[in-house]
Amino acid sequence: MNNILEIFTRKNRLLLKAMVSTDFKLRYQQSFLGYIWSILKPLLLFTIMYMVFVRFLKFGADVPHFSVGLLLGIILWNFFNETTTGGMMSIVGHGDLLRKIHFSKYVVVIASSMSAMINFGINFVVVIIFAVINGVHPTWSWILILPIVLELYLLALGIAFFLSAVYVNLRDLNPIWEVLMQAGFYATPIIYPISLIASKAGAYGPLIAKLDLILNPMAQIVQDARHVMIAPENPTIWEWVSNPFIAAWPVVFSGLIFIGGLWYFTVKSDYFAELV
Repeated sequence: MNNILEIFTRKNRLLLKAMVSTDFKLRYQQSFLGYIWSILKPLLLFTIMYMVFVRFLKFGADVPHFSVGLLLGIILWNFFNETTTGGMMSIVGHGDLLRKIHFSKYVVVIASSMSAMINFGINFVVVIIFAVINGVHPTWSWILILPIVLELYLLALGIAFFLSAVYVNLRDLNPIWEVLMQAGFYATPIIYPISLIASKAGAYGPLIAKLDLILNPMAQIVQDARHVMIAPENPTIWEWVSNPFIAAWPVVFSGLIFIGGLWYFTVKSDYFAELV
C-alpha cells in the first residue's frame, strides 16, 4: 500500500501527466483523421454489429432501445480491452525509461489506463447524444453509472497489473490474451440481450444466464449500465438472484482481481528493469 501511495508524490504525478499526454498524442500521429478515430472506431464497429445482429438476426427486438444498449456495451468492452491490452505491454514498452529513471512502476500501467479512460470519456459523450436522439430520457439514475464505471476501471486495472508483470517474462501472452478477449466478448451479453440466453438455451437457459452474470463481472457491468442508463427493463443480477451475497459477488470479485493484480505486480516490479 505504501508503494502505490508513492504515485501521488509530485514527481510521479508530473510523470503520469506527461505519459498520458504523450501516449494520447502518439496514438493517432500521422493519421489523416487523427483524434476523430477515437469516435469513428467504436461507431464503425457498432454499425457492423447493428446491421448484422439487430437488423438481420433481430437480436434484442423485444428490448427497449437495444441499439443504444449495443453501443454502450461496445464502448464499455473497448475500454476493458484497451486498458488490459495496453497495460499488458506498457512495462516492456517503457523498458528504456525504467532502466534510466527511478520512479513508481505503477505509473506506467496507470498512465496506459488513463489514456484509455480519455477515449472512453469521448465515446461516452457520443452514447449520451445517441441515446437522447433515440428517445432515451435522462433521469437521476444516470448518476449510478459512476460506481459502475469505477468497478469497470478497477477490474481492468487489476488485470492490467497482472498481465504487465507476466508479459515481462512471457511474450507469448499477447496472442493468448487476444484469443481470450475474443471469447470473452461473445460470452458477455453485448451483441445479444441476456434474456436471449434465458429463453433460447433450453431448460437450463435461466441458470446459464444467471451464472454468466455471477461469474463474468463484465456481464454484470454491462447489464447494470444498460439498466441505469437506458431502460430499467434490462435485467440485472440484483433482480435475477434473490440472495444478496451471491448477487454482490461480481462486484466483490472485481475488487479481489484488482487487489490480486496489484499484489502480484508489486512482488515482480523489483525485477522489471533487469528483464525488459
